[in-house]
Amino acid sequence: MLSLHQLRLLRELAYRGTIAAVAEALAYSPSAVSQQLSLLERKTGVTLLERSGRRVALTPAGVNLVRHAEVILEHLEAAQAELAEGKGASGPLRLGIYPSAARFLAADLLVALRSHSPGVQPWIQEVDPAEASDALRAGALDLALVHSYEGLSPVSEPGIRSRPVFAERMLLAAPGDPAALGWRVEETDDAVWKWRHVPWILPTPGTLCHTVVTRLCETSGFRADSWHRVDDYDTTLRLVAAGAGVAVVPETSALAPPPGVRVTPLPLIRRSAVAHRGGATAHPALGAFVTALREVLPQGLGATGQGD
Repeated sequence: MLSLHQLRLLRELAYRGTIAAVAEALAYSPSAVSQQLSLLERKTGVTLLERSGRRVALTPAGVNLVRHAEVILEHLEAAQAELAEGKGASGPLRLGIYPSAARFLAADLLVALRSHSPGVQPWIQEVDPAEASDALRAGALDLALVHSYEGLSPVSEPGIRSRPVFAERMLLAAPGDPAALGWRVEETDDAVWKWRHVPWILPTPGTLCHTVVTRLCETSGFRADSWHRVDDYDTTLRLVAAGAGVAVVPETSALAPPPGVRVTPLPLIRRSAVAHRGGATAHPALGAFVTALREVLPQGLGATGQGD
């Protein structure tokens, strides 16, 4: 009989590419992972892996087994969710929240969860949306609040489903008196183009947010001149207030911008969703989290426009 544990390891290897990466993600030693996969090969009597240097590729048989593993693991998740429905939302709940959302709602979210679902024991971790799917599949997280940008389709993650929860407009934050800084700013209807001659504060290269902002500038016909690279939006807004540059920030991070900062809505929407393992759609903990989340959201952010 096939082992669920070994099937999970094979699936992780399919996504991560190396034994070392699987071991690190699941807190095993590389030798333990390798041993379990070798046992799976002996049990099936089929070659599942082909080694090439440090990387391991799945054979066609291995790929096919991973496809079946996805179905099996999703059905197992659905069975666990169905069993949990009988006792309601309770027990440990490991929540991943992207950093800018954690800053404005994590504390209120904990209070709301305890109020509506006292049996739930929430545990919160800041997590980048790019890392959330791996953490969910590995079992390090139960749910994750992630985001994507309208017009930039999120990558479909095997074994992961999501439920939209809110949307927010992105804003351009700029000093209130750019002339006092000696900046040349043209008054145009394009809220991005007018700032093409001034310094920009950009997110770290390689992040989704950096990609979105640089594409926004390129769409307006210029390349942003970036003097600062900052991921924390509170720090970004303080730098804008100090005259260090202009920046694109989400609405939830600029509900009360610092004195001297002016924000302008942009034609760019960021959508947030709760991601979870496939099969867990009916789990009561998911419903409890979404209910608490919508209760603590600032007014006007509850609608997603996607009919969730």
